Amino acid sequence: MATVAELKAVLKDTLEKRGVLGHLKARIRAEVFNALDDESEPRPLLSHENLLINELIREYLEFNKYKYTASVLIAGVICALRLFGALEICLIKEKRS
Repeated sequence: MATVAELKAVLKDTLEKRGVLGHLKARIRAEVFNALDDESEPRPLLSHENLLINELIREYLEFNKYKYTASVLIAGVICALRLFGALEICLIKEKRS
């Protein structure tokens, strides 16, 4: 009969081979950061330059196969990107008026 330690080792190896373990770790990290994030203090709006820098960092991470690290970065900036997108839409509508 297998011990608990042996079962854990087999499970860990299986999840690593399937590429699931890294994804789970990245997702847990992102959720921990989200839970610790102080929502009472609003984040500043990102400038075009900062959005470009974030995109370059994301592209670098994905190019070098740091997909789990990239997923944490994306989780951290997705709200800011949505806000920026909404702001851009409002500015475009104002220009057309």
